[in-house]
Amino acid sequence: MSGNLFQDLPAASKDGAADELTAHCDGGSRGNPGPAGFGAVIEDGKGQVVARLSEFLGVQTNNHAEYAGLLACLKWALDHEYKRLKVVSDSELMVKQMKGQYKVASPGLRPLFEEAKRLSRQLEKFEMGHTLRGGNKEADRLANEAMDRGMGKKPGGGGSGPVTANAYAKPGGPKPAGQPAGGSALKQPRQVLEGYVKDGVVHVLEGELPDGIFVKVIRE
Repeated sequence: MSGNLFQDLPAASKDGAADELTAHCDGGSRGNPGPAGFGAVIEDGKGQVVARLSEFLGVQTNNHAEYAGLLACLKWALDHEYKRLKVVSDSELMVKQMKGQYKVASPGLRPLFEEAKRLSRQLEKFEMGHTLRGGNKEADRLANEAMDRGMGKKPGGGGSGPVTANAYAKPGGPKPAGQPAGGSALKQPRQVLEGYVKDGVVHVLEGELPDGIFVKVIRE
């Protein structure tokens, strides 16, 4: 078992704008190379989610996982007879390679790149767009869940889990609301926020971490 999760949701009619898909995809590897997986969220032109894709890939590199996510989106669109697809990824390397701005020097990536180009040519319209990591949160979460499954971990384990945030004012900066002026480290009530850690960066599933806080990560 490779730990597949291909969740197709009720699809809207392909008439008009609904025929234009936008897919957010992400891939990651814990170790690079290490246990790898991808995640993707596909929406129609009306913003309705029509599929969530996620798969554990075994031991692979980050870039291999990114391309695996792209290929999954292309195959899903073609299998479901969609003709127009925009893929959004936080992998600048992959986006620029697909646009012809970067060469594909890696022998391991070359077959994946060529397959992605072959599939993309079967569409009437294909675009690639780059986003920062914050714009790919759900795809990132699905990729981490795939890695968790493949590693035999419970959802939220190994790089994902509750984040406990203790808020303090920045020295010399604005004080948190409700705190008196003066002092450089005035303690706020503790908050428990759900999130995960990827590449040493804390991501919160809902909302954002306010500026000027220290974060304590608790792994369950």
